[in-house]
Amino acid sequence: MLTDEYFMRQALTEARLALAEGEIPIGAVVVLDNTIIGRGHNQTERLRDVTAHAEMLALSAAANFVGNKYLGACSLYVTIEPCVMCAGASAWAQVQQVIYGAEEPKVGFRRHGLGLLHPRTQVRAGILAEDCAVLMRDFFNAKRK
Repeated sequence: MLTDEYFMRQALTEARLALAEGEIPIGAVVVLDNTIIGRGHNQTERLRDVTAHAEMLALSAAANFVGNKYLGACSLYVTIEPCVMCAGASAWAQVQQVIYGAEEPKVGFRRHGLGLLHPRTQVRAGILAEDCAVLMRDFFNAKRK
């Protein structure tokens, strides 16, 4: 059985792909039965699409994989706390779990409450939080220089 840390490391790999492309370094994976069925990293600049967040792309890939918009047996791992849009998408997909690394106090969904998620969705935070936060901190520090 693979661990939360393993799947978060996979999300971090996606975040590093975003960083290499000059995107905000956030990555996500969707897991079903201990297997990654969807991957994504931020591509808002590349695609010129404000909805091209890591979570949105990973959820779409997972839905295509299973052939269904509902992902009720799946877990979404994301390096940074999802925004309201991504939390809403996970609610519509009815994911079983949202597991994220670092908190996002400015635009994270928790500022608005857990009601943005599907009522059965479980939330866990803090998996490899420092590793996830460092990517974001370094990215924005470099932007400010």
